[in-house]
Amino acid sequence: MDLSQNEWAAMYQSKEETILLDVRTLEEYNQGHIPNAKLIDIQNPPNFLHELELLNPSKTYLVYCRSGARSSQACILMKNKGIENCFNLLGGLNQWNGEIVT
Repeated sequence: MDLSQNEWAAMYQSKEETILLDVRTLEEYNQGHIPNAKLIDIQNPPNFLHELELLNPSKTYLVYCRSGARSSQACILMKNKGIENCFNLLGGLNQWNGEIVT
């Protein structure tokens, strides 16, 4: 499910069990990411699919990339693996108004 910046940020701040997933490349991640985000690079399919297998399907996942395209694709793949609580950040990090760390 796609969420606006405000909806996504509200969920990020309110849910203790929420896990942030950054699906960009390592290089992009190192240039700046949302605090506490776990990197799982969707452009490395074998590793990405392996990491999906390790995720707890009962948790809530907030997923982002640079623009929202890769994270939207990641949410589709996650839902296909039985992870229903997956939320894409519309506009991605390009539109993020919150904190970014390097």
